[in-house]
Amino acid sequence: MTDPRAWAWVEHLRQGGTTPWSEWAGRVEPAGAVVPGAQQLELLRRLNQSGDPQPSLVERVLAASAPGRGQPDLELVGAGRESPFGPRPVDPATLPEAELVRVAASILAEDVVAAGLPAPPRVRRPRPWRRAYRLHGDPELVAPVRDDLVARGRPPGGRSPDHLILATDLSQMLVHLWTIRGFDAGVPGWRTWLRRMEEHGTLPTRIDPLRVARRRTGRSAPDRIHVVLDPDALPRLVGVRRAPRPAPGLAAEARELGRRIGAVVGVLVPADRRKALMRRRLWPWLAEHPGSPLVVPDALDGWLGDHAGRIAEGLSRAGYAVHGNPEGLALRRPGVDAPHPAATLTLAMRMMLAGGSNANPTEEE
Repeated sequence: MTDPRAWAWVEHLRQGGTTPWSEWAGRVEPAGAVVPGAQQLELLRRLNQSGDPQPSLVERVLAASAPGRGQPDLELVGAGRESPFGPRPVDPATLPEAELVRVAASILAEDVVAAGLPAPPRVRRPRPWRRAYRLHGDPELVAPVRDDLVARGRPPGGRSPDHLILATDLSQMLVHLWTIRGFDAGVPGWRTWLRRMEEHGTLPTRIDPLRVARRRTGRSAPDRIHVVLDPDALPRLVGVRRAPRPAPGLAAEARELGRRIGAVVGVLVPADRRKALMRRRLWPWLAEHPGSPLVVPDALDGWLGDHAGRIAEGLSRAGYAVHGNPEGLALRRPGVDAPHPAATLTLAMRMMLAGGSNANPTEEE
């Protein structure tokens, strides 16, 4: 497309302009054969509205692709003759925010990979008389606890270990599992994923403490199995004085944006490096931006309540040590029941304008 009006709008946006396409009337000589897509141009216009993007970011946006499922790069309505084939040209201002997030996620994924891994924490030598234990359960709870204890010289393992199943309310554990799967290997959107969980009928094993106790602890005696619902009980169980540090919480839109970025990072680097970059580099960046937490919709209260009752009853009958109140499995927390596309886009633009984050030195440096 070589429409003079379209190229004039591109230059307007390059210079920090914010006039919508529908109100643009300028004309210049075409600067190339193809105008950037409507998604890229509208994202740049909104970035100009939100701040002062650096010239390098401007060019990256104009050259970016829109990965994942969604529309291909779209042409501007009213710019040149319309083809009877392919997607219809659009007014960029009418594009759904999710289309713009796709472009932003591509750029932020490149930032994550370029930043590399932060310098690893100092790790003490394992204590010779440390308590033997193994960790199971909610992955968002387990990973930071394990990392913290390893750094303190108290890694999991040993002979005849106690099995510690870390858990919290089922609503939050579903949020945690969806997030971790999005960071590690890809997962459908929140509502779609929940619908599949409900249709399947059972909870994923990792966040069902009763099933974990039955299946993941081998032939260990019941008194070796501890379901930890109260974080304050953990130090005594692992033999430390200070409670391990949990992972910083993420807002609903941060979890959704992480899922989108993770899909692109997975294309740029091998799987093991993707997992490390997402958890050690991107997670802290996202945690710098507070917002409302994500929760399971009210419509699933009955479904979660049934599972909470089943788990509490099964734990009691089996005689496992439960630290905390099993009734807390059915707890409902305040929050939003779906990541809002507009909030996700706002977060993505905020991070783009900030250049990711003031990251710590990478281990490669």
